[in-house]
Amino acid sequence: MKLFQSTNFQRKNSMDHSHHEMKEMSHDKSKVHEGHHRGAMSHGSSVDYLKRFWIVTFLLVPLFLTNEMFMTAINLGPIPFSKWIGLGVATAIFSFSLVFFKHAWHEIKARSYGMMTLVSLAVGSGYIFSIVSTLLPAINAEFYLEIGTLIWVLLFGHYLEARSTSRAGDSLQEVAKLLPKKAHKLINNIEEEVDVAELVENDIVLVKPGEKVPSDGIIERGSARVDEALISGESKPINKQEGDTVVAGSICLDGSLTVRVTRVGEHSTVGQIQKLIFEAQKTKPRSQKIADKASSILTLIAGVTALLTILVWSVFLGHPFVFSLTLAITVLVIACPHALGLAIPTVTTITTSLAIKNGVFIKNLAKIETLKKADYVVFDKTGTLTHGQFGVTKIVSTDSLSENDILAVTGSLEKHSSHVIGVSIVEYAKTKGISLVEPTEFKNIAGKGVYGEVHKTAYIVGNKALMDDYKLSIESLSKVYKELSSAGSTVVFIADTKKVLGIVALSDEIKAESYIAIRALKKMNINVAMLTGDSSEVAQSVAHELDIEEFSAGVLPADKYEYVKKLQNDGHTVVMVGDGVNDAPSLT
Repeated sequence: MKLFQSTNFQRKNSMDHSHHEMKEMSHDKSKVHEGHHRGAMSHGSSVDYLKRFWIVTFLLVPLFLTNEMFMTAINLGPIPFSKWIGLGVATAIFSFSLVFFKHAWHEIKARSYGMMTLVSLAVGSGYIFSIVSTLLPAINAEFYLEIGTLIWVLLFGHYLEARSTSRAGDSLQEVAKLLPKKAHKLINNIEEEVDVAELVENDIVLVKPGEKVPSDGIIERGSARVDEALISGESKPINKQEGDTVVAGSICLDGSLTVRVTRVGEHSTVGQIQKLIFEAQKTKPRSQKIADKASSILTLIAGVTALLTILVWSVFLGHPFVFSLTLAITVLVIACPHALGLAIPTVTTITTSLAIKNGVFIKNLAKIETLKKADYVVFDKTGTLTHGQFGVTKIVSTDSLSENDILAVTGSLEKHSSHVIGVSIVEYAKTKGISLVEPTEFKNIAGKGVYGEVHKTAYIVGNKALMDDYKLSIESLSKVYKELSSAGSTVVFIADTKKVLGIVALSDEIKAESYIAIRALKKMNINVAMLTGDSSEVAQSVAHELDIEEFSAGVLPADKYEYVKKLQNDGHTVVMVGDGVNDAPSLT
C-alpha cells in the first residue's frame, strides 16, 4: 500500500503534544526505541472514545425517560425522583466530558479560544445550573438532557477523528522497528548482550551475519555487504570494510563487523528521522485552520450574546436574574457547534475508507484538499516507481553453455546463499521451471560470490573482483558488462576454473504502472521529480526510462525532506509519493 500526501508551503504549529514529545525525545535516547508505544496510544484513544460513546448512549436512555418534556410528548406519567435520577445519570455522563475541559484549558493557555472552550463553557455552566435547579425546585430549569446529548455527539466526533488519525504514529512505529532490541557489546573482548538503548558513544559492538546494525558507527574490523534499503533507499547491498561508516537499522548480509558506536539516541540517523517526522507533523491543514477560526469567532459571539441576554432580560426588561441566566445558558448550549464537531471527522473517515479500498493510505488526510492545486509530484524510486527488489533482466552466455544452463548452474550454487542477489537468481530460476541440484564443495566468498561443484564440475559465481582473484579474463563479455553496469544493473559472472562462461544481470525493475502515471502527470502539465538513495547510474537509468528530467541520487531521508521543503518555499504545492520508512519525513 502506498503512502501518499499533498503538502503546501503555509504551516503552523498544532496545539497537540507533538512538540512536547519531541523535546522529551531530545533529552532521552530511549525515546528512539519507543515509537510503537505512541502508535498504541493513538489507537487506544480511538477505542477509548468509542467505549465512552457507547456508555453515554446507554445512559441517555434513562435521561430521556426522566426528562419532563420527553415524558409529556409520549404521554408518560411522572417518574418518582426523576430529577434526582437525572442528576445521577447526568453526573455520570458529565464525567466523560472532562477530556473536553482538558482541551479547553490548552486553548485558554494558548489564548486560542476554540470549539472546546465553548463546549466546556456550555457543559460546565449548564451542569452546575442544573444541579442548583434540582436542589431548588422553584427554578425548574434543568439542562441534563441537552448536556448529555451534546457530550454524546462530541464523543462520537472525537472517536471519528481519533480513528482517522490513529495511523499518524505508524511512521514512528516503523522507524522503531528498524532497530534491533539487543546488541552484542564487546567489553575487554568479551561479548555481552545488552539493550540497544543502553549503548553510548565509543562502545564497541559486534554485528553478526543477518543481524541489524544497532547504532550508527565506524567499522573497526571486518568487511561485509550491508543492506541499507530501508534507510537510504539504496536497492543494492553496499560493500563495507574497515573505516567505513554504518547506519543503525541496516542489515549485515554476510561477514561479521566490529563497530565503534559514534551516534546514539536523537543524534543517530534513526533518531533524526523520528525528529523530522515530529517537525513535519506540527502543522495544521487549511480546513482545520478555517474550522478553528470559525470556532473562535463562534465562541466569542456566543459568549457576548450570553452576557447581553442576561443584561437585556434582567436589567432592561426587568425579568428575574435566574430567568435571564437560564436564557443565557440556553444560548451557550444551542450555540455549541454539533455539526462542526462531526463534519470534518466524518468526511475524514469516509475519505480514508474510500482511499484504503483503492489501495492508497493518505497521511494527513486534510491536505487532500490542496491536491487540485498541486504543480509538483516528487517520487521516491525504490519500491515506488520500481518493485523494490532485484529481478533478473538479462542472461548472456558464451558458446560453452546455453542461457538455461547458466541459470541452472548459477541457481544451484546460489541455493545456499542468503544474499539478496543469490535469492533473486534462485527465485527467477524456479519461475522458469529450471531444475536446480544440490552443489558440493560449496564455499561462500564474503563480498564477492560463491564457489562450488555442480555435476562434478567446479564453478565460480560472483562479481568482477572474484573473477580477478581467479585471474579469469572477462574480455569476451567486457562490452556487455560495461553497457549493463552503466545502465545501473548488477552483473554476476559465471565461470569454470579456466574461463568466463556468461553473465546474469539483475536490476530493480520498473513497475508497469509507473510509465502510465508519469505520462498522465505530464499531460496535466505537472512537474515530475525523482529522489533516490541509489547510485547515480541507477537513478539516471530509471529516470531516462521513465522520461523524468529532474532527479537526484544518493539522497538521504533528511535530504528528501529538505528537497520538498525547498519546493514549498519556492511557492509550489508538492505531492510526495513514497513507500518506505526513509520517506516518512518528506511524506509527513
